Amino acid sequence: MKVIILGGDGFCGWATSLHLSAEGHAVTIVDNLVRRRTDVELGAESLTPIRGIEERLQAWRETRNTPIDFVELDVAKDYDRLEQLFRDVQPDAIVHFAEQRAAPYSMKSPWHKRYTVDNNVNATSAVLCAMVEACPDAHLVHLGTMGVYGYGKTKGMTIPEGYIDATLRSGGAEANVEILYPVDPGSIYHMTKTLDQLLFLYYAKNDGLRITDLHQGIVWGTSTPETDLDERLVNRFDYDGDYGTVLNRFLCQAAIGHPLTVHGSGGQTRAFIHIRDTVRCIALAIQAPPERGERVHIMNQMTETHRVRDLAAMISGMTGVPVEMQDNPRKEMAENDLVVANDSLIKLGLEPTRLSDGLMEEVLHIAARYRDRCDESRIVCSSLWVKPIAAE
Repeated sequence: MKVIILGGDGFCGWATSLHLSAEGHAVTIVDNLVRRRTDVELGAESLTPIRGIEERLQAWRETRNTPIDFVELDVAKDYDRLEQLFRDVQPDAIVHFAEQRAAPYSMKSPWHKRYTVDNNVNATSAVLCAMVEACPDAHLVHLGTMGVYGYGKTKGMTIPEGYIDATLRSGGAEANVEILYPVDPGSIYHMTKTLDQLLFLYYAKNDGLRITDLHQGIVWGTSTPETDLDERLVNRFDYDGDYGTVLNRFLCQAAIGHPLTVHGSGGQTRAFIHIRDTVRCIALAIQAPPERGERVHIMNQMTETHRVRDLAAMISGMTGVPVEMQDNPRKEMAENDLVVANDSLIKLGLEPTRLSDGLMEEVLHIAARYRDRCDESRIVCSSLWVKPIAAE
């Protein structure tokens, strides 16, 4: 297939680009390289040293895999160029990672809140509009988040894949309908993903676009078979309080002997997936598009769930590094249950990678190798969900 990967220089996008190219697809990366500039803004580079995009692509060409093209373009702002690119390439599939992906970053300040909305919503809107004009038969695969469902009390109910049967009552009448699962975003970032869902629903209904929305869990790990081929292909490893996902952050803390920082009670239950499974899920999804006129395919892209305090205890037991409880900067429930359906990707052939498969030791080894690049002052999250009220 001809595949355009929007945001292909980022953590999930880079690994996916290499994986799809290794499978023989003709891949074009589109990226404005903003994530690299965000490293400078935050003063916290990837724990692993990331090469420039041209050096990365040259290293990939030297593996004798299918070469990858690159176009520097801002998806949220450069609409005319985006539409022309779609017209020129005529992609079979478009994989959409071109969104600011961190909840803490989206809550840092009024600017960060507005930037996340402007970038994420405008990017998705531009992609859909350009598809209608230039490549209406292409299949859009979007990386969403499990966070659109929220983490409220579900009383043991399994969260379905996107849709739920509901009975609506009004004026003494009632109707049985199938609706999008009620959203409950926990940050500005998560809120933008709920808006994406409405854009997808509209464009699938009105223009017959073929869309798959992958509600992904928290990604852990950093390496895939493709990123391991050459040191210059190494993937990102974010450990800081804004971009570091919880399990990778714990593993980095353990590698340098920093206490494992657990926010609040640690009773937050979250869904997880290894980066190797992320790229496999994308490959499976692009091979199974909906028909034109079908509703949006929604798949829960996760493999297991864990409480945060249980993860910390597991890694503390492995390494001897103590756990440190801290105030929770987020506005969220102290405890929640999470039972998730992930039948679609399993039926497509995903064989899940589990925490018990031994890859945590691999991540610890990588973190230990690059420990000198870690700035401990950037580990603890500084973003607050609610502005402190000054005491009188």
